[in-house]
Amino acid sequence: MSAANNKSRDLINGDISQTLKRMTVPMIVGMIMMMSFGLVDTFFVSLLGTEPLAAISFTFPVTFTLISLNIGLGVGTSAVIARLAGQGNQDNARETGSGAIMLSSLLVGILAIIGGFTVVPIFSLLGAQDNLMPFIQDYMYIWYFASVFLAIPMVGNSVLRARGDTKTPSIIMATGGGINAVLDPILIFGVGPIPEMGIGGAALSTLISWIICSIWILYLLAKQRGYILPRLLTPKEFMVSSRSILHIALPAAGANMLTPIAGAILTRVVAGYGEEAVAAWGVGSRLESFTTILVLALSMTLPPFISQNLGANKFDRVKQAYWLAVKFVMGWQLLVSILLWLLSGLIAALFAKEQAVAELIQLFLLIVPFGYGLQGIIILTNSSLNACHLPMSALTLSIIRLFVFFVPITVAMGWVFDLTGIFAGAVAANLCMAMVSMYWFRRSLRVLETQTD
Repeated sequence: MSAANNKSRDLINGDISQTLKRMTVPMIVGMIMMMSFGLVDTFFVSLLGTEPLAAISFTFPVTFTLISLNIGLGVGTSAVIARLAGQGNQDNARETGSGAIMLSSLLVGILAIIGGFTVVPIFSLLGAQDNLMPFIQDYMYIWYFASVFLAIPMVGNSVLRARGDTKTPSIIMATGGGINAVLDPILIFGVGPIPEMGIGGAALSTLISWIICSIWILYLLAKQRGYILPRLLTPKEFMVSSRSILHIALPAAGANMLTPIAGAILTRVVAGYGEEAVAAWGVGSRLESFTTILVLALSMTLPPFISQNLGANKFDRVKQAYWLAVKFVMGWQLLVSILLWLLSGLIAALFAKEQAVAELIQLFLLIVPFGYGLQGIIILTNSSLNACHLPMSALTLSIIRLFVFFVPITVAMGWVFDLTGIFAGAVAANLCMAMVSMYWFRRSLRVLETQTD
C-alpha cells in the first residue's frame, strides 16, 4: 500500500482526537516561529521609539494582504494535490505543485510591484502622517521585494501538507523565524562593521530568512521528494494547473484578504485617536496573531481530515472532528485570554517606552483577547467549508463577518465609547459571527449528507 493510501487510511479510521493531535502539534511549533516574524520585528522596532512603532503598525494590514493571498493559494494547492495523490495520479500532482509555486510567485510579484509604486498614497489613505512616511517607506520597499520569497515556502509547505507531512513545514517555518530573530537586532541597531539600518533592518532580516527558506523548500520538493518538477512548466501546463488551483484558491484568498481590508478600515479609525493609539493597536494585532497560533495550526490540519472523511462518506467523523476542535479552541483561548489579562501590564511595559502607549496596549489586552475563542470558531468553520469544496460559502461568511458585524459594530461602539468601545466591539462582533458560523456549517454538512443519500 502506498504512503498516500496509508495516510488516507489513518485519517479515515484512526482515533479522531489522536489523529488531529498528531497532525497539529508539529504545526504549532513551526507557526509559533513563523508568527514570531511580526512579533519580533515589532519588539525590536519598539525600542527605536513611538514613531517607528506606529509606522510598522500601519504596515500590518498591507503586509497581511499579501500573506492572505499566499494562504488562499496554499488552501487551493493542498486541496487539489491531496485529491490527486489520493487517486494515485502522481504526475498531475507534481505538475500541480510546480504550477502552484509559479502562480504564487507571479501573483505576489505583480502585487508587490504595484505596492512599491503606491506606498505613499496607500498609507496616506490609512491615516499615516507625513512624519511616519519615511519609516514606512524604509520598511515597505524591502518588504515588498521579500514578499515574493515568502510565497515560495508558504505554498511549498502546502504541497508537503497535502502529502501528509506536517513536520517538515514546521521545521522550515521554525528555521525562518529563528534566522529572523537573530538578524533583527544586528541589522536594526548595527553591530561592528554592519551599520545601523533602523526599521529597514527589520525588513532586510525578513528578506534574508525567506530567501534561505525558499532555496530549502525548492531543493526539498524538486530533488529530495520529487513532489514538483525540476523545471518551469510550459504555458499550457501552467494554465491547466492554475485553473484547478484557482477554483478553490481565489475564493479562499478573497476571504483571507478581507481581514486586512477590514483591519485597514479600523486602523484608519484608530488613527483618529493619535499615534499612540495606532502603536497600541499594532502591538495588539501582532500579539493576536501569536496568541491564536493553535487556532491557525488547527485550521491547516483539520481540512485534510475533513476532506478524506467526506470522500469516504463518513459524515459522523466530520461532525465529531469539527465540534471537538470548536470545544478545544474555546477552552484553550479562554485560558490564553486570562493569562494575557493577568500579564497585561508587564506585556505593555515590554512593548512601549511611553506611558500613554503602554496604557493603551494594556487596555487592548484586558478586552480584545476574550473574543479570540469566538474568532477561532469562525476561522475553523471557514477552513472546514473550504475542505468541503464549498469555497464560496466560506467567502460569503467572511463578507458577513467583516462588513455586517465586525466593522459596523466596532465603529459604532467607538463613536459611543471611544477606543474602549472599539476594543469591546471586536469581541461583540466575534460573538455574533461565531453563532452564525456554527449554524452555517451544520446546515451545509446536512445538505452534503443529503446529496449522497
